[in-house]
Amino acid sequence: MDGRRSTRQRILDAATDLFGRRGVEAVSLDVIAAEVGVAKQTLLYWFPSKDDLVQTVLTEAAAELAVVIDAAVRAAPDSPLERIEAVVRAVFRPAVRRPALLGLVREVGRLAPAQAERLHGALAPLVDRAVAYLAAEMDAGRVRRGDPRLVAGLCYATVTGIATEPEALRSVGWQADVAGLRRLRSELLAFLRAALAPAVT
Repeated sequence: MDGRRSTRQRILDAATDLFGRRGVEAVSLDVIAAEVGVAKQTLLYWFPSKDDLVQTVLTEAAAELAVVIDAAVRAAPDSPLERIEAVVRAVFRPAVRRPALLGLVREVGRLAPAQAERLHGALAPLVDRAVAYLAAEMDAGRVRRGDPRLVAGLCYATVTGIATEPEALRSVGWQADVAGLRRLRSELLAFLRAALAPAVT
């Protein structure tokens, strides 16, 4: 790998972990540079401002997520509930290996409007595919009837609530470790299956 690209990637990796663990506002460029072991000017060579770095971290995380979700959907059986389960498992897999990634989700809601708009633009094709898929499955009677855009939003809010409300989860005894994430994933899957299963008539 090119040495300069390696430095850029190390900066992104460190920023991802620090932003995810401490929050974007709490982490300065000086802290990131120190973590990577480079001068602040080196960091600024690659990312002229903190906003640029934050945007790159979030955009790359979103792009990685899109690839992971697409692969999970393609590999899953032709069952909407199994496909949704495959997506949740795929989203959690990198989080189990690297829990700070869930913390990044929390930061999305704290972005400046211009940053949020760019991120939403990057995610829009993924969201549109999910909504179209849910609408088709509702029409086929394989998913509970509802507003597909709102159902997609509720699924997203349920998953992201894991990242945005860690203290609430700790209050009921949940631990933010690998075992805790796996247990949480299992409960989330059961919850989504119950919520999305078509009504029995």
